[in-house]
Amino acid sequence: MIPGSNAATGAPVLPVGRFVATARLAIERAIGPVWVGGEVSGFMRAASGHCYFTLKDAQAQVRCVLWRQKAQLLDLRIADGMAIEVRATPTIYEARGEFQLNVDAARLAGRGALHEQFARLKAKLEAAGWFDAARKRALPRFPRAVGLVTSPQGAALHDMLTTFARRWPALRIVLYPTPVQGDGAPSRIVEAIAVANARAEVDVLIVGRGGGSIEDLWAFNDEAVAKAVLDSALPVVSAVGHETDFTICDFVADLRAPTPTGAAALVAPDGEAIGLQADSLAGRLARAGRHAIGARIQRVDLAAKGLVHPRARLDAQRERLGVLGLRLAASARRSHADAVTVSGSLGARLAREAGRPLPQRQALDAASGRWLRAGRALHDESSRRVAALAQGLALLNPAAVLERGYAIVTAADGRIVQDATTLARGDRIGIALARGRADATVERVGAAAPDRDPRGSPPG
Repeated sequence: MIPGSNAATGAPVLPVGRFVATARLAIERAIGPVWVGGEVSGFMRAASGHCYFTLKDAQAQVRCVLWRQKAQLLDLRIADGMAIEVRATPTIYEARGEFQLNVDAARLAGRGALHEQFARLKAKLEAAGWFDAARKRALPRFPRAVGLVTSPQGAALHDMLTTFARRWPALRIVLYPTPVQGDGAPSRIVEAIAVANARAEVDVLIVGRGGGSIEDLWAFNDEAVAKAVLDSALPVVSAVGHETDFTICDFVADLRAPTPTGAAALVAPDGEAIGLQADSLAGRLARAGRHAIGARIQRVDLAAKGLVHPRARLDAQRERLGVLGLRLAASARRSHADAVTVSGSLGARLAREAGRPLPQRQALDAASGRWLRAGRALHDESSRRVAALAQGLALLNPAAVLERGYAIVTAADGRIVQDATTLARGDRIGIALARGRADATVERVGAAAPDRDPRGSPPG
């Protein structure tokens, strides 16, 4: 017998481990990752962080494993009885030979998936600041016209028109018709909002529809619709569904109304209440007018009691004027007498002061003497310096040299002759003496004269 083969047929016999591994590979390759939906049963989170549960429906069930790394990234809290859809790879747990799904992701099934999608978009737009209260605008208190972005066949339109007619019949209503559910509804709603902004014929927009399932209201959870509401230059009131229904449009709009009827009540002034308020104000105004007129009549009566005949008033003023004239004359006499007294006193004081020597006289005399002495000293010193300068100047005077018998010889061109060699026989020269002048002609040019005798007499 050959080991590992069937004795009767000769076919190979596979070990259990190889068989299960082969089956696992065949299943994983043949099916691959798929989405599977069902109800959660027997959910358990192990100490290791791995999650184990069974996914079942009326016909079958399958064991599922959600590994710890995948579970940490999952934002869905799985619990028993929850209808979910999982993306998983079918495989076989070889140690037990059990078929199972290795789960990569999970989401709520059906209606739950829409809620999940709604939650993700809401979180995204909220983080982007689309829901910030600071950017929301107040509605006009008395709008001239209101625009309705809704279906012309819906009951919501009838409810809003009824409310407008009851509250403020003169209000102008403009309908921007659009489908409010279905695949093409979001783009048509965006187009209607754009048309209303382009025409600029209304003061506020109401965007909405009547109640319905989450699928019916889903057009108002579209990001493009939310962007159109965000960018609208007109204030937008969202009125989608019933009071318990919430859509992305509600969070982005400037104001959310619980119902379309409620939106009409928020936008349109209450004519009846305003009429009552006007009646009340008119009554208050009438009472205030009567009170003011009564108060002024009383003031006129009091003023009339104080009226005096013009002649009597003139007589009283004439008498008062006479009294004031007498008082003025008496005051003038007193002032003149006081002035005379003060003037006499000041004159006497001035005479006394004028007869006294000035206290600065002695200091002034001393300063005058010092000034005179200093002037004489300065004059004498200046005289001495002038005499010394005159004496020095006399010594340098060329006339003094001529007085001692010297002469100054000048050539024909007027230059002083200091060297006899610069002259020639026949040259005309001028001779300047101490007293007078003479002209001469050179007869002979000789050498310099010998030095003067030390005793003062010229050489023989």
